[in-house]
Amino acid sequence: MDRNDDKHERRLFLRQLLGISGAAAAVLVSPRALAAPLATVKGVRISRYGQATRVVFDLSAPVAHSLFTLSRPERVVIDFKRVRAPENIRIKPLALLRGIRYARRHATDLRVVLDLAAPARPSSLLLNPNHAGKGYRLVVDLTEESTSDKPPPVISAGSAQPNRRLRDVVIAIDPGHGGVDPGAIGKRGTYEKTVVLEIARRLESLIRKTLGMRPYMLRRGDQFVSLRERLRKARAKQADLFVSIHADASPYRYPKGSTVYVLSERGASSEAARLLAQRQNEVDRVAGVNLSNKGNEVASVLVDLAQRATREASFKLGEHLKSNINKVIRLHSRTIERAAFVVLKSPDIPSALVETAFISNPAEERLLRTAAFQQRMARALHAGIVEYFDQNAPPGSLLAARSRAKAAFS
Repeated sequence: MDRNDDKHERRLFLRQLLGISGAAAAVLVSPRALAAPLATVKGVRISRYGQATRVVFDLSAPVAHSLFTLSRPERVVIDFKRVRAPENIRIKPLALLRGIRYARRHATDLRVVLDLAAPARPSSLLLNPNHAGKGYRLVVDLTEESTSDKPPPVISAGSAQPNRRLRDVVIAIDPGHGGVDPGAIGKRGTYEKTVVLEIARRLESLIRKTLGMRPYMLRRGDQFVSLRERLRKARAKQADLFVSIHADASPYRYPKGSTVYVLSERGASSEAARLLAQRQNEVDRVAGVNLSNKGNEVASVLVDLAQRATREASFKLGEHLKSNINKVIRLHSRTIERAAFVVLKSPDIPSALVETAFISNPAEERLLRTAAFQQRMARALHAGIVEYFDQNAPPGSLLAARSRAKAAFS
């Protein structure tokens, strides 16, 4: 078939696909993305991966996509946003995959259809470049569905749904003080509550732009939120991480630098006693377990196990935060400090408190007031959080799936 015939065939295929174009899930694209150049499918690779047939799309840039399945005949439809394909994509049939077709949609988008030999459950994951020199990749795994006497249901184009997404991790961001509580006040009249809120907002923006993460601000403006209320709000949101942002102070002018705190043994013990004393309150749950119906000994063991795992995770978080903060400002303490701060006492949420700088030091007060320092500190906190989740992503999260895929491709 010559090139003109090939283009004609794809145009015909596109017209056939227009009838089912409404089945894909909508993907929001920012105005900046609309102005960006189109990404390119550089190639397609097929392989067996365990019980799955793996289709890997090599890409020139990260892309937004959605996918769904259609039956009789069996196929998986993948819609790429702002992507173009080369003139010819040729693959040899393998296992579940019988063939591949594609066509342009809406001038800038691409629809790819994977023709299957049997019903399959698809899952997808976008991978970033790695140290082995592999670039951006969209990995689609096709797992054969178990057979039964009952034929598989027919999924019409109107009822087709996108593949279920893995959950985002939730990071509770706690700007210290607020409202009637100004926190420490610098010699130039700088309020701690004001500068830490600015850093927190910048951190929130960075986390929101990170795939697989979702920020949750414990105060969004200049309002007072009690320490216990901050814990309650984080737990109600099922936060995976808690980062409290402060500015240090001293009666003297010379102390300077940043410090990272995690919960002390004493603070953990006092919180355990409080939880056990109040376990008749049904909202007191630890690691998803209701303590109200547990005896003293069982409840004590559950709290201790949850707290022990959380303290270890908090220390790991603290180490990642500290190493990145040290690139922005010298450390006041080169070790992870331990204290009984109330906001660190969630028994099942890894938590850290960061004293970003000394507001009582004139030079560091000036730093805290600048947008440049606030942004650098936010980036350091963000980098520490990303590093933590690279090694400690919770099961069922998109970050955990990405970590497994990276390990498989490394």
